[in-house]
Amino acid sequence: MRRNNRLVTAAIAATPVIALAVAAGLNRSPEAGPVLQTFPFSATGAGLRLVAETGADEVAAVVPERDTKRFSLVGVTWDDPRAVAGGTIQVRTRPVGARSWAPWQTLETDAPDESGGADGGPTRGASDPLWAGPSDGVQARVVTGDDVRPLPAGMRVDLINPDVVGTPRPDLVPAALERPRRVNGVEIPARPVPRLMTRAAWGADESMVKEPPTYTGPVQVFFVHHTATGNDYSCQSSTGVVRGIEAYQVKSKGWNDIGYNFLVDKCGTIFEGRRGGVDRNVLGAHTLGFNTNASAVAVIGDFRSTPISAAARLSVAQLAAYKLGGAGNAPYSRVALTSGGGPKFAVGRRVLLNRISGHRDAGLTECPGTALYRQLTAIRQIAGGAPAGLRVTGLTGAQAWGSTYWAQGGIVPLWRLATSSRMIDRFDVYVDGELTASRAGAMRSAGLRLGAGLHRIEVRARHLSGRTATAYAKVVVDSEEPVFASPPQAYLTEGTVGTTAPIRLDWSATDPSGIRSAQVGGAGAALLGGTVSSLTGSAPVGTESTWTVAVTDHAGNRRTASVSRTPEVLPESEATRTGSWRAVADGNHLGGAAVAAATAGSALTWTVTGRSVGLIAARSSTSGRVKVSVDGESMGYVDLRASSPQYRRLVFSKSWPDSATRTVRVEPEGTSGRPTVIVDGLASLR
Repeated sequence: MRRNNRLVTAAIAATPVIALAVAAGLNRSPEAGPVLQTFPFSATGAGLRLVAETGADEVAAVVPERDTKRFSLVGVTWDDPRAVAGGTIQVRTRPVGARSWAPWQTLETDAPDESGGADGGPTRGASDPLWAGPSDGVQARVVTGDDVRPLPAGMRVDLINPDVVGTPRPDLVPAALERPRRVNGVEIPARPVPRLMTRAAWGADESMVKEPPTYTGPVQVFFVHHTATGNDYSCQSSTGVVRGIEAYQVKSKGWNDIGYNFLVDKCGTIFEGRRGGVDRNVLGAHTLGFNTNASAVAVIGDFRSTPISAAARLSVAQLAAYKLGGAGNAPYSRVALTSGGGPKFAVGRRVLLNRISGHRDAGLTECPGTALYRQLTAIRQIAGGAPAGLRVTGLTGAQAWGSTYWAQGGIVPLWRLATSSRMIDRFDVYVDGELTASRAGAMRSAGLRLGAGLHRIEVRARHLSGRTATAYAKVVVDSEEPVFASPPQAYLTEGTVGTTAPIRLDWSATDPSGIRSAQVGGAGAALLGGTVSSLTGSAPVGTESTWTVAVTDHAGNRRTASVSRTPEVLPESEATRTGSWRAVADGNHLGGAAVAAATAGSALTWTVTGRSVGLIAARSSTSGRVKVSVDGESMGYVDLRASSPQYRRLVFSKSWPDSATRTVRVEPEGTSGRPTVIVDGLASLR
């Protein structure tokens, strides 16, 4: 059939209004106009034709241009729902406040209507309606080929004003439809209802609905439709579109209520459709022959050539998983159903359908449009997939060490997954195979209290489809503090002596959980890794200093130990001298003076009480070696040679666990070519 847009005949006389049906809407202002206005088609007779490049089509019937009361939705209906509307039905509208007309648009029709059959009683045949937006003028025509067939009796244009259907209320989320339950003392969250606009939220006019809802068995199949109302609407106007569809299906088609169980707009907003309860299996009027034990969604728009958005796709998948998964049926499976009767499948015919099917799978219709129909595979994958990318990202209150977490007892597992929270029923948390906690699908943590020992934590994500995925973690609970195998000890070490002396702090700690860190406070401050067990610093000469070492294991247990020491310096003047020593005056030395000797047999001897002693000397390129003895035992030689001068250097140290009186003797070796040594004094630590 050729569909053309240019009419080249004289205007036809205006057709009178034959009915103004006013519903019990909540807005009754005269300016708003009625809910429904109807205008009959009139036959044109011969000679009225549309001219196109490839030929000409006849116009069999028209509704001439006319002014109307305000409306936003337009459709065409006729008396017999079984009748076929021959030709192509086209309409155009005039926006409110405009002088020019919108382009002609073709209404989608089934032959006959493939959607209803669930409400019983009289219904009318009808095209799908078109959302025109606020308008106050209409024109319509039926375009045929050369073979002009009689039009269905009672053919008329129906105009719907959704602004007088009902009053929306800001009730975006349905009340809790299920109650939590308990399993072995664990509270299991209620299965989540998709976030949606309730009937009250979008302004359903409940006075239109005369009969109570009918309920069927568990949902075996979920049908996807499109409303074919066009894509020229904003998401802010979606509530008006839904009210318009409700009024059209009730007032124009003669149904009891809107036929779809759910609707979804192009922004992904979900609307509650037919009355009766989102969580219940309400008998709809959407798929002739297969309304029983079924649920359906209609995506608002025309998707014959335009695919639906990612947001709408996710919402459709969520609804399908919610309804099918709630009945224990896998959304990515198939089911054999018995037809209740329709043009495609006779009554009693067994039909194998995908659990998520397009309207066209069950009827002779283009619905839900070819572009949307091609997206059903992706929708099935989203609706029927297992949770993807689930992993435990950490345990608050625990530290990872290797492949295991270590904790003191109270932990909070944290997890993450790639699947949208909208597709998740809940998360179950098991400890050593026993269900311990359960969390709603939007949550990503759970607090646990564990006893001592090794435990296996299992986080199980449950998809709305019923499929699951699991992530694991091992945790050891350890409440014992670390043990200092060697408590902190302070020693003199190599460095420069002045108002401070160089100090090395050593310790050793162990724990089954491993040492995570060591924190040093007091005279020195540092946070060190658990494998580090020493720290070099300095301490004031003549003043007691305290160092505190706190070691923490990977479970978070902590033990603290301290050590206090006082560095002292004995100058060369306090040593007993033998042999040939001469005074050296230089501000770089301690107190501005030192002593030097070049011949073997010369000696300096100090007697000191402490846990650590150290020789203070100068280094230079001409310095020789010096022999050090403690309590008569040779400690060997120290070479004082250096590429550049160094003063007040602690060049040798010796330490003991306990404090005692020590005798320290130093002698120049008389090294060949560089015999001279310069000594500043002796350091001790007590």
